Amino acid sequence: MSSRNLVLIAAALVVVVGGATAATAVWHHLAAPPVSVAMPVSAPTPAPVAAAPILVADNSPAPVRQTPVSQGQVQLSFAPVVKEVAPAVVNVYATTISQQSASPFANDPFFGRLFGRDSPLFNTRPRESQSLGSGVIVDPRGIIVTNNHVVNGATDVKVAVQGGKQYSVDVLIADSKTDLAVLRIKDPGGKTFPALQFADSDKLEVGDLVLAIGNPFGVGQTVTSGIVSALARTGVESSDYEAFIQTDAAINPGNSGGALVDLSGHLVGINTAIFTQSGGSVGIGFAIPANMARTVANAGENGGKLVLPWLGARLQEVTPDIANSLSIDSPHGALVTDVAPQSPAEQAGLKSGDLITAIDGVEVDQPQGLNYHLATRPIGGTSKLTYVRNGQTAETDLKLAAAPDGSGDTATVSGNTRFSGTTVSALTPAVAQQFGLPFTAKGVVVSDVKANSPADQMGLQQGDVVLSLNGTQIGDVDTFKRIASSRASGWQIVIQRSGQIIRSYVDG
Repeated sequence: MSSRNLVLIAAALVVVVGGATAATAVWHHLAAPPVSVAMPVSAPTPAPVAAAPILVADNSPAPVRQTPVSQGQVQLSFAPVVKEVAPAVVNVYATTISQQSASPFANDPFFGRLFGRDSPLFNTRPRESQSLGSGVIVDPRGIIVTNNHVVNGATDVKVAVQGGKQYSVDVLIADSKTDLAVLRIKDPGGKTFPALQFADSDKLEVGDLVLAIGNPFGVGQTVTSGIVSALARTGVESSDYEAFIQTDAAINPGNSGGALVDLSGHLVGINTAIFTQSGGSVGIGFAIPANMARTVANAGENGGKLVLPWLGARLQEVTPDIANSLSIDSPHGALVTDVAPQSPAEQAGLKSGDLITAIDGVEVDQPQGLNYHLATRPIGGTSKLTYVRNGQTAETDLKLAAAPDGSGDTATVSGNTRFSGTTVSALTPAVAQQFGLPFTAKGVVVSDVKANSPADQMGLQQGDVVLSLNGTQIGDVDTFKRIASSRASGWQIVIQRSGQIIRSYVDG
């Protein structure tokens, strides 16, 4: 979580899949609280991903906006729009299996050494929890977009369409960075489903009427109306791609992944979070723009791998002091603080100290907004960046390219070793940026630690840079896996965490 989210007045970022609420105001994800019960473990088998046509945005002219001028116009109804779009909004049921120990000492390393991990004291049992969200069908063949936090970690996901019929689904994409997931109905039986067309969310204006559709608190499909209260909101989630639509349409827990539609019945956003003091709606809700949802949906239909353009520059928010030093009227834009070698940013001629103020003519207020607009552009094209350098405004063409592929430089340790459950990745510039490390960082970084694994119990954390094991310097993933997979009576471990060097000894 970024530090800026921690200083919101009387606010904190929380995920409420577990049903937590607070007396003070909180950012509140909209998945309904889960119910836990002891159950045996069973997991679905993923189906292969088939290529599919690319989903396209609605490119029709923007509607003419006008206020009601007669009593008859005031009495007009949203019912025709609701009848058209409501069948495309589904309920999402996510089941998660976790291993829970009956012993309060299960995570205590002292008792682990005293009794041994094979002791019945550390026996675990499966626990099943179920959470409820919403989803939107965006392709008649059963492609559904919802929030990642609705299905994250789930071992079984089902959807219920209008009328109550349930279908099992495959999770094609579950992306934490965008907080979006793409599902596909496993066995539609030759049936096609009502689907919503994506709107161009960049055409939205503050004051536009919108409808929110979902399943709040599990009471059943519910429609609420409101307006677009603000655009390009940031500080809602710890994400690099924040440009949320704010609405006063009432949305509540269970609405996560549901539809925000315009009066043409087109999808303008995926409802995601609310700002609340009580856990319920106070008229401040947030939706991920449809242009981002369309990008992720296209990736799901075309192979299941989400690849977004990479800038290759580290960005900083512009404070009033920085604005004064740059002689600009108000704090806005994205300040370049570092540029990765041979990155698209370097090739475009960007340098540290440049202030990016617009992309393709769209103004940039925050770094997250620039990242969002980049993410919605297609790989292989170009975008025009407007920036300020030494008080002079200039433009440059940015090549929209993916980050260098470092996916092959990854290794996961398994078996009977203290490092079992650890996944490490080579430190390419893109990986270094992901974990907040210098572009010049070398070695391997812990990219994932499996929950409740020996590595997790040992205290290894995502983002740790492993420098050496038992006196051997770790320079690549193969060296790490070879040493970490071996048996040893004890481990001398040197890591770098949050800029600090940590040396520790752990029993084998």
